[in-house]
This record gives sequence, C-alpha cells and structure tokens, in this order.
Amino acid sequence: MGQAEAQKFLKMAQEHLERVQVASSDDPTDWPDLTIFGFYCVEAAVMAAAEHVGLQLKKTHPAKVDAAETLARDHGLPDVGDLLVMLNQARKATAYGDIELPPLDAEDLATDIERYVEAVAGLIANKGKDSK
Repeated sequence: MGQAEAQKFLKMAQEHLERVQVASSDDPTDWPDLTIFGFYCVEAAVMAAAEHVGLQLKKTHPAKVDAAETLARDHGLPDVGDLLVMLNQARKATAYGDIELPPLDAEDLATDIERYVEAVAGLIANKGKDSK
C-alpha cells in the first residue's frame, strides 16, 4: 500500500478521464460512458489521494464520499462528495434506466472531473503528505 497504490489509482483515474473527455465531446454526448467512467474516475482519484495521505477507508461508495469530504477538509482538495453522489445516480440512470438522468452539462461535468484528477495528481506530486 502507500505511494505505489496511490500511483496505481491515479493512473486508473487518468485512464478513465480519457474516456470521460471523449464521451463529453461526442455529438451527441455518450452519456453512459461519461457517467460511468466519470464515476469510476472520481472514485479512483479519491482512492489515490486517500492512499497518498494514509487515509484508511472501506471500498464502498458511501465510504468514498466520506473520504472525499475528509480529503477536502484536511488536505485542501476540492470537495467532490456531492459530485460522487450525483455521478452514482447518473451512472445508475444510464446503466439501468430505472431512475431519471439528472440534468447535466457534459462539458461542465468533464471539466469538474478533470480538475479533481489534476488536484489529486498535484497532491501526489507534492513531497509531503499534505498540500496545505
């Protein structure tokens, strides 16, 4: 665990981000790819940051939301707790069709996801364990 795991999760997030960027620029928007890989991307980025700072968490969706909020409060990352919840709902809407897709702007969503991945990459690139 630790830095090697942080790098592994960051690489995964960056790979998912590539799919997010393609899906958001498609015309029409590829909502399934954007929401599913957007969700996986942010979760992987949260896991990367958590590993980097030594934050232990269960590998459940609610635990990752809590971790995102802790990372924002204690380590200066953007708070993506609400984004994770919304992406999970959007993912379910596009994957299962049993709930309605929330109103989303593809470009704004991709930008928010990219900013978080970049912030996590910056945290990990920082020699210390805290970006404050």
